[in-house]
Amino acid sequence: MSKWEKVKLGKYALIAAGQSAPQGESCYSQEGRPFIKAGNLYGLTNGTKEDDILKVNEDIAKKYKLKMFPKDTIVFAKSGMSCLKGYIYLIQDDCYVVNHLACVLPNIKYLYPSYIKYFFIYSPVNKLIKDEAYPSIRLTDIGEIKIPLPPLDIQKKIATALDSANALIEKRKEQIEKLDLLIKSQFIEMFGDPVTNPKGWETDVLGRLSDIYRGGSPRPISQFLGGNIPWIKIGDATKGDNIFLYETREKIIEDGVVKSRFVKDGSIIFANCGVSLGFARIIKFDGCIHDGWLSFENISPKLNKIFLLKSINMCTDFFREIAPDGTQPNLNTAIMKKYIQILPPSLLQNQFAEFVEKIEAQKVLLKKSLADMEQNYQSLMQKCFKGEIF
Repeated sequence: MSKWEKVKLGKYALIAAGQSAPQGESCYSQEGRPFIKAGNLYGLTNGTKEDDILKVNEDIAKKYKLKMFPKDTIVFAKSGMSCLKGYIYLIQDDCYVVNHLACVLPNIKYLYPSYIKYFFIYSPVNKLIKDEAYPSIRLTDIGEIKIPLPPLDIQKKIATALDSANALIEKRKEQIEKLDLLIKSQFIEMFGDPVTNPKGWETDVLGRLSDIYRGGSPRPISQFLGGNIPWIKIGDATKGDNIFLYETREKIIEDGVVKSRFVKDGSIIFANCGVSLGFARIIKFDGCIHDGWLSFENISPKLNKIFLLKSINMCTDFFREIAPDGTQPNLNTAIMKKYIQILPPSLLQNQFAEFVEKIEAQKVLLKKSLADMEQNYQSLMQKCFKGEIF
């Protein structure tokens, strides 16, 4: 429990919805005021600048009678699937806002805007959603949210402390991203573009260098879960180490194996469709892959596995371009078997693999540090809003 009085947010904040967006590309330009849409929230909460958002000029704003929302307005999605994600953004300059977003403008005599933003992160607004199948948040319910109300100077201190903690987390994330870029840079320096092959390395089609298989999914999967055979989903490979995969969250029964693809320890798996296309891991256990994966097995001794993994990682954009047209890119085994793989000397491949493993070891330490920082951040936030600090 907080030691401070709790008040309804609507008492000290204006709560409103944005407005319908102007229709047609001609309404937007690189000049004018930003028009923030629900799809912009992820980018804005992850470093995108308002200047990078599409803008509308004064004439368009007048034509559509757009209302400008000022700096320090807090916005988040109030309807549609976006509101399940819980992205919160504090407007940095005057701008326009789409009607799918809720806008909370605190009265700065009583509420420090950044304090309210962090309170929404601590106590997510999307907990007000009553039906996840048709997610929405009512403006009246937002006004009923009870917030702890410390003195304004304490609110500022809390926001400043959380800003500092968050900045350290973002700095650590940047360090991890830079190590990923370092690996890519080293690859290009040593081998060049693996698609255009400017260094003229020996090549061969991947189908002669590896057996390539498509995964399979027992359906309905719920009837095959609960066994002891690892069931490898895309979600298992989106976090953690960027080379190896050591475990899965779910396992299937033996009856599911015949409806899937069983792959051995040491195989490379490659996500072959959708937004995940390009994820690749070397698995460190026997298990089954669903139909969103391809497996590379019995890999030629001409290819170092880590080199091969990073080589195909480098080609994600190329693979998206050659994937058959459809609602989402999808690479089949026939396409991958025809892919022309560069074959630099094994000595160079091995040197690169050693470099990657050293970088990955550094990343493991940084990710452990990041996890500790995020845990401390959550603890700090809890103590701040309970009045145990300041």
